[in-house]
Amino acid sequence: MDIKILDLEDSFIRFAISGVDISFVNSIRRALLADVPKMAIEEVEIHLGAISDEEGKTYESTTPLFDEIIAHRLGLIPIPTELDQLNFKEECDCGGEGCPGCSIMYSLNKRGPCTVYSGDLEPLGDDSLRIKDAHIPIVKLTEDEGILIYATAILGTGKQHAKWQATQAAGYKLYPTVEIDTKKCDHGGACISICPVNIIVKEGKKVKATDIGKCTMCNSCVEICELDAIKIGHEDNKFIFRFETDGALLAKEALIYATAHVAAAFEEVTELLDVMKPKEYKPIKAVKKVFEDEDPEALPEAEATEEEAPEEEPVEEVVEEVVEEKPKKKATKKAAKKTTKKAAKKK
Repeated sequence: MDIKILDLEDSFIRFAISGVDISFVNSIRRALLADVPKMAIEEVEIHLGAISDEEGKTYESTTPLFDEIIAHRLGLIPIPTELDQLNFKEECDCGGEGCPGCSIMYSLNKRGPCTVYSGDLEPLGDDSLRIKDAHIPIVKLTEDEGILIYATAILGTGKQHAKWQATQAAGYKLYPTVEIDTKKCDHGGACISICPVNIIVKEGKKVKATDIGKCTMCNSCVEICELDAIKIGHEDNKFIFRFETDGALLAKEALIYATAHVAAAFEEVTELLDVMKPKEYKPIKAVKKVFEDEDPEALPEAEATEEEAPEEEPVEEVVEEVVEEKPKKKATKKAAKKTTKKAAKKK
């Protein structure tokens, strides 16, 4: 397996992966969506009643939206996540009571008229936990309206709830191939203008394809070429993978965690298979050789030892037993005919 990074940003990554089949690539996609953990607000405490500011002016703690809607919007705000410093609440040393090792607390205290944004959430502790995307709208307050909230974020995974899904738009495609037959091509350049991603260019007097990984395999160049000089295809064991994050995690951190999770899952399956093996389990060399050489034709050529396969009974003995049984069957048929004749005479 080989991985080559094509594009890398804080919240986006695109890479080429080769030497694997589609099932392995899909397992990485599923791990990215369901198994990579991130922080999200789970508990929201909304203060009800009057709120006073520094000047003594009183505001009513009420908003145009239901409390459930505000809590839902808070849960979808991306919370900065440091996976090497955080634990799942049920696995933390605090016993699930809540501590800096498994939870992050925020306070929100705003008075109208204004629009409340995600940047108004104040972390109770390290300032590095402040929301990175500060322009996510939560609610709009009118005159004499205010809001006072205490929210707690904990670690979770996408299989529990969508708010803990660390990555979005995770997908892959087969690595494309673009072949231009220089003997047929007249280098007129009609395919250059029709290409939607501009990967077909003219170098000197010749037309060639560059940055083939960006090809969408739309076949527009094939359709416009009257000389059939262009062929679009794909490689069977090479893929282009891409996904993005909501900013809670770096894209490269999400990929590292997902691949580590897949490796651990396969190790667990291997251990389970080892436990399920019979005590006298001895793999036949012929079958083992097929997996090592990856050559199905090696199966009939390989020979099993006496310990690995029991000796077959001689063919001659089996033939003798069959020969002895045939006369007995004929005798029974003759006896049956005699009894039927005697019964007819008596009648």
